[in-house]
Amino acid sequence: MRVLAAMSGGVDSAVAAARAVDAGHDVTGIHLALSRNPASYRSGARGCCTIEDANDARRAADVIGIPFYVWDLSDRFHDDVVEDFMAEYAAGRTPNPCLRCNERVKFAAVLDRALDLGFDAVATGHYATLREGPEGVELHRAVDAAKDQSYVLGVLTQEQLRHSLFPLGGSRKEDVRLEAAERGLRVADKPDSHDICFVSDGDTAGWLREKLGDRVSHEGDIVDAETGERVGRHGGSYAFTVGQRRGLRLGRPAADGRPRFVLDIEPVSGTVQVGPREMLDIDRITGIRPRWCGAAPAEPLEATVQLRAHGAEHRGRVVAGADGSIEIELHEPAQGIAAGQAAVVYDGTRVVGSATISTTARSAALSR
Repeated sequence: MRVLAAMSGGVDSAVAAARAVDAGHDVTGIHLALSRNPASYRSGARGCCTIEDANDARRAADVIGIPFYVWDLSDRFHDDVVEDFMAEYAAGRTPNPCLRCNERVKFAAVLDRALDLGFDAVATGHYATLREGPEGVELHRAVDAAKDQSYVLGVLTQEQLRHSLFPLGGSRKEDVRLEAAERGLRVADKPDSHDICFVSDGDTAGWLREKLGDRVSHEGDIVDAETGERVGRHGGSYAFTVGQRRGLRLGRPAADGRPRFVLDIEPVSGTVQVGPREMLDIDRITGIRPRWCGAAPAEPLEATVQLRAHGAEHRGRVVAGADGSIEIELHEPAQGIAAGQAAVVYDGTRVVGSATISTTARSAALSR
């Protein structure tokens, strides 16, 4: 097959490209330029979108012995990932930009262009596995549970999975680093990237304050959900997410002495509601914009649901609605679940699909 290897400049994508060559594929490496001003994105060990990363990817391609190109997708990335990130926070939601990048850039724009150019598949360094199933290609969790990235790939459709390769899904991270060193790849010991690539200093709240400008209210009340009292002021609701405890700066402690957590964010008025930990419990989730890795489940499905990229799994009942929504009833409550996050549904290790969380609720049993 003709394979396009997406090379971020890290150890995982370099080894994935090398393994694609070992498998006998005709491989071409590409690096995605996602910013017209790379210095404004993360630099050094924490980055994934920098000039340094592009150079590391080029050197790795030279060692592997494959052609290498840089594709400028900065406009697409800005419109579909960065602007989406700002709009979600401005609306009081908590987005996952990595998931959005996979959905709209790496496995949409890149794959579409690759197929137009005559490539058969795109290979990446994601830790996930693909299997042939009775109804098509199935996406499964990786062998290395600590590195599993199936959550952020839950947006992929059957058509996209048929043209994807994840050569690292059966490996553990330490073995990938050893292999990279044996191959003479200089990125063998390069640290993994972390956090949000386009927030250069890691200060998400400060970045949002600067970028959002007059699009949002920069001040508002912090209100106790139990008493309705104003217990503090804040400088911008975008600096908060459901479940947050730190940084509230309440004017006075709660009368019962219990710590307070963010329960809800109202972006129009700028009001942030806080309350005790038990008020974070939810067991009902409505999701919108579902993306199914195969066919949508025709019947209610007893499944595992993951609500954060590295969060715990929850058992629940999943129902796909005819109106394009999904309803999830968790058997045990979850805490700190925010609108805008992704709910990824698993049947065992297989990814069934995902949806964007629009609302959460407490059942009558939890409310008592």
